[in-house]
Amino acid sequence: MEEWVGLKWHDYVTRQAMGEFPEYAVHLKDEARTLGVLFRAMGGDPALSLVTAEPRHVQIRRRFLQKLAGTHRKFELAWRDDESLRLPDKLALFPSKKVNRELYLWLAALASLGEIHHHSWLHGNQAMVQALLARWPGLESMYQRLVRHTLHWRPHPDSLRGHEAERETAIRQALIHPGSVRDLPEALTDPWPVVLWLYPVLGRGKLKGQIIGDDNTLSKSGGLTKKRKRRRAERVDAFDKDQGLMLFRLENLFSWSEFIPVDRAGDDSDEDDANAVADDMDMISVSQDRREASSAIKFDLDLPSEEHDDLPLGPGIHLPEWDWRPQDYREKFCCLQPLLSKEAGAAVLPEHLKRPAQTLRRQFSALKPLRQWERRQREGEELDLDACLERVVQHRRGLGEADQKLFRQCKQNQRDLACLVLTDVSLSTDTYINNHQRVIDIARDGLQLLSEALTASRDPFALFAFSSRRRDHIRFHHIKGFNEPYNDTTRGRIQALEPGYYTRMGAAIRQSIKLLEARPEHQKILLLLTDGKPNDLDLYEGRYGVEDTRMAVQEAHKAGLTPFCVTIDEEANEYLPYVFGSSNFVVIKDPVQLPGQLPKLYMNLTR
Repeated sequence: MEEWVGLKWHDYVTRQAMGEFPEYAVHLKDEARTLGVLFRAMGGDPALSLVTAEPRHVQIRRRFLQKLAGTHRKFELAWRDDESLRLPDKLALFPSKKVNRELYLWLAALASLGEIHHHSWLHGNQAMVQALLARWPGLESMYQRLVRHTLHWRPHPDSLRGHEAERETAIRQALIHPGSVRDLPEALTDPWPVVLWLYPVLGRGKLKGQIIGDDNTLSKSGGLTKKRKRRRAERVDAFDKDQGLMLFRLENLFSWSEFIPVDRAGDDSDEDDANAVADDMDMISVSQDRREASSAIKFDLDLPSEEHDDLPLGPGIHLPEWDWRPQDYREKFCCLQPLLSKEAGAAVLPEHLKRPAQTLRRQFSALKPLRQWERRQREGEELDLDACLERVVQHRRGLGEADQKLFRQCKQNQRDLACLVLTDVSLSTDTYINNHQRVIDIARDGLQLLSEALTASRDPFALFAFSSRRRDHIRFHHIKGFNEPYNDTTRGRIQALEPGYYTRMGAAIRQSIKLLEARPEHQKILLLLTDGKPNDLDLYEGRYGVEDTRMAVQEAHKAGLTPFCVTIDEEANEYLPYVFGSSNFVVIKDPVQLPGQLPKLYMNLTR
């Protein structure tokens, strides 16, 4: 009974202290598509994702009820950087659902003009508001309505003291008349959050700009990416894991802090609840000199020795890579190593694929070249009787020079196309689907069924797989070349594919472009099979990898190729429209259906 009363009391006090209107709440997930379209339509960077903003600490002067409830210590404030636009997960500040939704629209429109930095928070926001209203005068009425509600939500200057009251008066002046305030008076506390303005990047300036946390997936379809969290960080000396409690004396006051290893690069941590602990931490301490280096040792042991690795084909190929920040290529930045499986032997088609393969061969055999007679040829195997009769009629009627094309010839009707299939075999393909089948197993079955179908249609095709470990070790597995037959040797190479390493997609696509450009066919298709976004151990993360892959796809289009992506990634709709275009990719929602769907996709693509 006491616990129940305590929970009810806590809920009541918290609800009263929040000062929000839950019945008029508007959620970002419901407005994400509209906000994405608005942001890009108003000139915002199309490469930015729409992500939920993390709560950040703001040291404001709180009322007694707010202190009692423990609220108003953190606020979700809007901000953007080079990779994402971050907006509050929910807005319930005003007693109107329309006005709360308009706040989302205003923040998206304001963010389309650029990013706010620490040194220009006051002047930058005022200047951006002026520029936005000058460019889009129709937003004036909405802005004034938002200002009125915001001023009512903010504390009145009469309730504050000294410099805090002067600062609040100046902020109100800046909201009502943007550009009229040059400086804010200094005070011991932070100003009450200005919900109509953008804020600087969370955590920038700590650790020389590094952010602790996962990178964001990009949303190009207007959708909302999964929530990612960024943390403030500090550098500390190496600490002993067994010494979790650190006591120190500071003016006769004892305190302690708990170190919990939340290692982003390793999976050997003994803390099973490290993620939950990290969610409760305001600052994460990072040590560069950890005594426990089992993660690094484990990763190095995963690297095969030369005698057990695949057979390298040549010294390696140096390829450029696109860096979106200076908008230029890094020449010979990557080294791609073609490899041939050393241990793959001849293998037959697995038993569970024989029946669907037989059905596909029968369907695709209708696409194979047929012998057809071509009439009115100067040379040929037989006389064309119709052409001969017409020549006799023209000669007797004296209608000028007679036609000399009197033969017919039987020629092969060719499908003038070639296809290169590029498969992602990164470590993520080692995950299980429905707890009984790995992604790599599904990919192998898909490659074998597609190969059976293409062999029946007699379309020239090649098979390659790729993975990477930084820019100097991009593995490009040779499975079948265009001039090689599809036989038991090829099947053995497909079945020998194993997952490993990362996904440096841009270099693999560029090498595939070179191979396709050497083909004489008129239509050339680059079919990419993957299960996730581009990534690698080095800087090839987040927007950098996506931008390089997008540039490689554009290079394929310029070369006259048709790049098409088939993926099982559930978040693919958030970045593939930006990389491949809205009609050049497909997401297979049920990965188990990939082997059967792949030949059908190819038939639709080449029809």
